[in-house]
Amino acid sequence: MKPEIRSAVAHLDAPFAVLDLDAALANAADMTRRAHGTPIRVASKSIRIRSLISRVLELPGYEGILAYNLNEALWLVETGMSDDVLVAYPSADKEAIHRLIADTHFLRSITLMVDSADHLDLIDNVVSAEQRANVRVCIDVDASYQLGALHIGALRSPLHSAADVRSLARVISSRPGFTLVGLMAYEGQIAGTTDTSPAVALMKKISTKELATRRATIVDAVSEELRITGHAPLEFVNGGGTGSLETTSAEKSVTEIGAGSGIIGPALFDNYKTFSPQPAEWYVVPVVRRPAPKTVTVAGGGRVASGPVGKDRQPVVDWPRGLKTNPLEGFGEVQTPLTGEAAHDLRLGDHVWMRPSKAGEQTEYINTVLVVSNGELVDEWPTYRGEGRIFV
Repeated sequence: MKPEIRSAVAHLDAPFAVLDLDAALANAADMTRRAHGTPIRVASKSIRIRSLISRVLELPGYEGILAYNLNEALWLVETGMSDDVLVAYPSADKEAIHRLIADTHFLRSITLMVDSADHLDLIDNVVSAEQRANVRVCIDVDASYQLGALHIGALRSPLHSAADVRSLARVISSRPGFTLVGLMAYEGQIAGTTDTSPAVALMKKISTKELATRRATIVDAVSEELRITGHAPLEFVNGGGTGSLETTSAEKSVTEIGAGSGIIGPALFDNYKTFSPQPAEWYVVPVVRRPAPKTVTVAGGGRVASGPVGKDRQPVVDWPRGLKTNPLEGFGEVQTPLTGEAAHDLRLGDHVWMRPSKAGEQTEYINTVLVVSNGELVDEWPTYRGEGRIFV
């Protein structure tokens, strides 16, 4: 961490969160370099700060938003953030679907994710096809690596083969009220898996090759289906994310990449070998107790990331260096004991800086982030929560 970042907020009482704007924008620029000209669609769930999303969208190489919630997408369009929002996950929120269908601007700007005819039925049950304009939809493809009963990757879509995806494309094309505009396949086992061992590196290499071949076959199959049935060609094929920018962008069938975590540079990326984003966001908590000469207790701190429970989902104490959690307590919701030589010189009220394991999630705990640039505190930006928006 740059000492000037700490100096800029040293006079403030913790807790608070800090964004190094210079680091975030440098990370964003480096991501476009790694993408080799393939546009990046900003994954909003990894940021959840509208002002930062806006700044990133101004950079060359970024186009559109990959939202994680339909209500979020409606809000982002309504507030003028973007008129090109892909909702990365299917929605069963009937009220939100009704809002989408009732507004022609929303319908032009937002694309829904589907992976079965059940999703189409749900939308039709809200407003029938005869009573609405077409809804833009994208098919979510299973990008996981499968070898017999072995399944490595996210349990998302049931559509794995080209035949699976083409079959749903045929259903969508034959049903009034829908327009198929895109395909998405998120390779979480590649983009979201840290380089912790030779075995993991081998798995990622094998999976990358398998997916590139399968994704191209799927795109060809769906394109052929749309041509035969007289429909417009696909507008986009989305892959991702931050951890696979080089390999995903190398695929000719992929037209855009969904990514956002690399802008923040969370602790999980410390264990990747192919890229090293700068840390750009912290939460700062105060020392409130001294239970032993080399132990301090800070208020809060327990912001463990989603995913399989493990050490890599825990926050990292970034400063002072060398502080460790108590193995019998770990990171707590209301207090966290920390032990190490650095604790000897800490006093009540002193700052302890922590980095979250994953990007975006920690903003659900805070209303604002303090923005530092060129070593100075320049602004305070609201998070989604600070704007009264929590999307679940």
